[in-house]
Amino acid sequence: MKKIIIIRHAKSSWEFNVIDHERPLNQRGINDANLLSKHLKIDTRSIDLILSSDSTRTTQTSKIFISNLNLIDKNLKYMYELYDFDGRDLTRVIKSCDNSVNTLMVFGHNHAVTDFVNTYGNQFIDNVPTSGVVIIEFNITDWKDLNKGKTVLTLFPRDLKND
Repeated sequence: MKKIIIIRHAKSSWEFNVIDHERPLNQRGINDANLLSKHLKIDTRSIDLILSSDSTRTTQTSKIFISNLNLIDKNLKYMYELYDFDGRDLTRVIKSCDNSVNTLMVFGHNHAVTDFVNTYGNQFIDNVPTSGVVIIEFNITDWKDLNKGKTVLTLFPRDLKND
């Protein structure tokens, strides 16, 4: 059994004149990442590996989740390959994970995240919003055999706000 906890980076700021890769989070993004990570009820002991895009907004999002979920001691890799929008690199990276990894946490970008959860989960999600979390379980022992799994959790900022 394999499990993926996939998280779209929080809302980024367009306030600064920087290239896309270096865009930071805005205040709403920081607030939403804190809100989601503090309400996410998962067995953090089971997380074997954390992978994140190396973009500024994604690393900032991952650091908020890591801090709030007390995942400081977990194996963490920042990867340029996960600065991916169409999903091919995201899927390739996941399929190349070592099989000793049973629970994988991934921080990425849209449309790759939404495409991945719709391709490999069993629940259609029109759009995974910024800071959105989707957990999918797979009845496989080898990441190379990744196929349709079961979407066991979706947690989005709108689920926690009373707007």
